[in-house]
Amino acid sequence: MGGKKKETKEKPLEKMTAKELREVGKQIPELTGVHGMNKAELISAIKKGRGITEDLPKKTDSSVREIKEKIKTLKTEREAALNNNDNKMAKIYRRRITRLKKKTRRAA
Repeated sequence: MGGKKKETKEKPLEKMTAKELREVGKQIPELTGVHGMNKAELISAIKKGRGITEDLPKKTDSSVREIKEKIKTLKTEREAALNNNDNKMAKIYRRRITRLKKKTRRAA
């Protein structure tokens, strides 16, 4: 009856597994060494091979080392606040430290 072929939509590259990305990478003739690449490398190589421009993530305003230095200073300030029985400031410092730790994880 119906001679229609069901079109299969390709998953977005970020949603594919590394194994699936290697299969896609093998089909692009200018790509070599797909088996030695990890997922992030495969995605960028496939995008480059297909001519897709990558949207680079926005740069963080400070590096991980700078953030860790801030964390160290906040820890010393928190210790001083705890020694002075200033629990309110100690709590504030603890929150700031936690926020900065999350920032380092995102930046890495």
